[in-house]
Amino acid sequence: METKLLVIKNPESQAEQVRQAADIIKKGGLVAIPTETVYGLGANALDPQAVKRIFQAKGRPQDNPLIIHLHDASEAEKYAESIPEVYYELCRRFSPGPLTVILKKKDCIPMETSGGLDTVAIRIPSHPVARAIIAAAAVPIAAPSANLSGKPSPTTAQHCVDDLWGKIEAIVDSGECAVGVESTVISLAEEQPILLRPGAVTAEQLREVLPNLVIHQAVTGELEQGAKATSPGMRYKHYSPNARVVILNGSSEAYARFLADHGGEGVYALCFEEDVSKLTVPAVVWGSRTDDGSQAHRLFAALRELDKLGAVQVYAHGPSREGVGLAVYNRLIRAAGFEELELSENESESI
Repeated sequence: METKLLVIKNPESQAEQVRQAADIIKKGGLVAIPTETVYGLGANALDPQAVKRIFQAKGRPQDNPLIIHLHDASEAEKYAESIPEVYYELCRRFSPGPLTVILKKKDCIPMETSGGLDTVAIRIPSHPVARAIIAAAAVPIAAPSANLSGKPSPTTAQHCVDDLWGKIEAIVDSGECAVGVESTVISLAEEQPILLRPGAVTAEQLREVLPNLVIHQAVTGELEQGAKATSPGMRYKHYSPNARVVILNGSSEAYARFLADHGGEGVYALCFEEDVSKLTVPAVVWGSRTDDGSQAHRLFAALRELDKLGAVQVYAHGPSREGVGLAVYNRLIRAAGFEELELSENESESI
């Protein structure tokens, strides 16, 4: 398949390229589009055949639900029912932006889009190019991350080219994504609100609106055997480079001591800026230990960089689990296949 590269930096002055992307989606095609979180693989959410093509292009399990992207919060009434008033309060505070809300779906949403569930996940992105394409297409756009399933999510158009060139109709290049990890996902379809996937809208912020918010156990661990995945990113190993990744929790000193004892060919550190001067192995930096936003922005690009460097074994310095750090940890623990080690502050460890 021939894939077009559409460069859109300003949707107002590049309206023709916006129209081309929207027309492909309206005709059942697939377009990788930028959002403020990561690049998404967009298709008409109301077209079951187009949605099936998303799964085929990504190699994605078809029981993994998709998020639909709308231009305005009021459009949710077309696709969801029994919408609680708190949905609109959340939208007033956090939308457009990196927040996805799960609601009971209307029949117009195909089961292919909802992953066989009776719910629909809705987001209103803030990225001006994404919003322009959604408005021009005049349909809700289903858009999981525009990568091969299981690989690190794409935060640049080049990442989409690396994974999907020749498999989809077009890739829109609008530069680097600002946030760097996927949207926060909460469900309002249960008896009480549940945080299913953390993101740039934090649990602490959400509790200002939803004081009874609970955090699903799969945010920091594996989904229970046989449990239904109600949000993207819950069930399967995700975001993984080719290397084996292990998370090491502890101080910079303990982290450096461990790596000094476990270096070798193909061993790399995925570390904070503050760690580099202490290390004796090659390192890829993914932000400051005190800046979880920088970690989120850089994480997926860093994991892809490790692949290009030929890393075989990666030891990642564990992040905080507060604020945006919870989102970073959620992605990293899945990239590591849930391999994690608590470091002693006094002696080296074996693994």
